[in-house]
Amino acid sequence: MHGYGPMPQQPTPSRPSPAALTTVRVILVAVTVLSCGLLGWVPMLRLAIVTRRARDWVLLVVVIALNIGLFAFIMATPDDPDEMSDAAALLMMLWIGGLLAGVITYYLYAEIRHYSALGAPAPYGAPSRPVPPLPYQQHLAPHQQHQPPNPYTAPATPSTPTPAPRRLDQVRAELDELSDYLRKENKDSRDGEGR
Repeated sequence: MHGYGPMPQQPTPSRPSPAALTTVRVILVAVTVLSCGLLGWVPMLRLAIVTRRARDWVLLVVVIALNIGLFAFIMATPDDPDEMSDAAALLMMLWIGGLLAGVITYYLYAEIRHYSALGAPAPYGAPSRPVPPLPYQQHLAPHQQHQPPNPYTAPATPSTPTPAPRRLDQVRAELDELSDYLRKENKDSRDGEGR
């Protein structure tokens, strides 16, 4: 090994199975809906951890602030619905509806887009990062490391990207599952109120 230590392996982000992703998405959307938006920060926290983008961390802070404001507003309103003014009730419903729609829509859009990009191959012509050779490869083929690329050689054939209809079908299937789940939850809550 000539004094070379083991090379540290960098973890590559792997794409979870579609079933696991769909299950997590349904659970997080259900948590958000069933809490009337008060737990809307939960899917945003997962999104920020998964994507590690500054924008998602900022949106997480915004959603937490909106949740705290909504909680304070709910606590300040009277318990008796007859004592609540129509303007306060309308404001609360708009706040809850906007929070639910915004969080759920952005979470599903950003996470589906993130995992689609992870699963898609690099576009043709995109420069790929060279992988450093392992220690035993360094002294086996040193002449290959210092050769400049030949501009007259034909480029390697690009791998065919995943067709868009397949990804769209996957997204459509996940949204159909989510829609069925939400319809079932809505029906169950109506049945509970009817009793």
